[in-house]
Amino acid sequence: MIGIVGYGSYLPRYRIKVDLIAKQWGADPEAIKRGLLLYEKTVPGQDEDTITISVEAARYALQRARIDPQKIGAVYIGSESHPYAVKPSATVLIDALGIGPHVHAASYEFACKAGTEAMYSAYSLVKAGEMEYALGIGADTSQGAPGDALEYSASAGGSAFIMGKENVIAEILFTNSYTSDTPDFWRREHEFYPRHAGRFTGEPAYFKHILNAGKTLLEKSGLSPKDFQFAVFHMPNGKFPLEVGKKLGFTKEQMEAGWISPWMGNTYSGSSPTGLSAILDVAKPGDNIFMVSFGSGAGSDGFIFKVTNEIDNVRDLAPKLRDMLDNDKIYLDYGQYAKFRQKIILNE
Repeated sequence: MIGIVGYGSYLPRYRIKVDLIAKQWGADPEAIKRGLLLYEKTVPGQDEDTITISVEAARYALQRARIDPQKIGAVYIGSESHPYAVKPSATVLIDALGIGPHVHAASYEFACKAGTEAMYSAYSLVKAGEMEYALGIGADTSQGAPGDALEYSASAGGSAFIMGKENVIAEILFTNSYTSDTPDFWRREHEFYPRHAGRFTGEPAYFKHILNAGKTLLEKSGLSPKDFQFAVFHMPNGKFPLEVGKKLGFTKEQMEAGWISPWMGNTYSGSSPTGLSAILDVAKPGDNIFMVSFGSGAGSDGFIFKVTNEIDNVRDLAPKLRDMLDNDKIYLDYGQYAKFRQKIILNE
């Protein structure tokens, strides 16, 4: 049995409501909320970045895994907002958490699926017998240019998953990926904000890749949507994951637990992994979980998990996702938000 032995998430306390962003740019707040099914989003604090988010998420994963950090043989952080263009984020994390130095570490990038990319590599190394445990993380402080459609959704947060063979809480039964050269979203070196192809990011990119990865995953497993208690997909907004899930044959009830984007926004590499974290917080032994990520450029990674009896022993050992999402929120006005996200630079 190989799969998740520990998981954890972190979301910043700061929030901004979609209404404020819409009013700032003269848009109709109600039309934006209806069109995107977004109401508010997380905002990273001025001292928070992909590394600090990853450290907190991984700390909670270690609490649930109940293992010696020195036993972790690989650490991969997937993000499209690594603080350094060259220095890897994972080296800071291993020092902060007492992992290594005999550890393989790397920063992963593949737009919004860099997190599941890290999870897949961690799982594969454990499966190959190369190491006892491996850590895969998806985290971002995602960017959206002022006035751009991305500004309504681009948020911050992340999740960490320790893969292993002992005391597995969610076994990985099947995986599948689907990748193509689809230029729907990109950011060149030295550019702060990404660019996107508008509506082109929907059908030829997001829907095509998730549907193909998902359909093949179902075929490989011999399972159908009715065999799953939960399903989660990449959440660029609130509407897309519900639409793609329905096309694959899943119900809204199956997607409800992991559908957190209306109140969190799009955490890019942390999106579907954080939805998975929310599901693990409520899943029961024997439940099957269907998950497919998406990253522009473009590709999707699919996983099928089966929850084990061990989940009841670890669930309460670290903060739960919904508690972080719903409690202790600090709301910002647009000026504060712009300062936090360095959309304006003040001379101090």
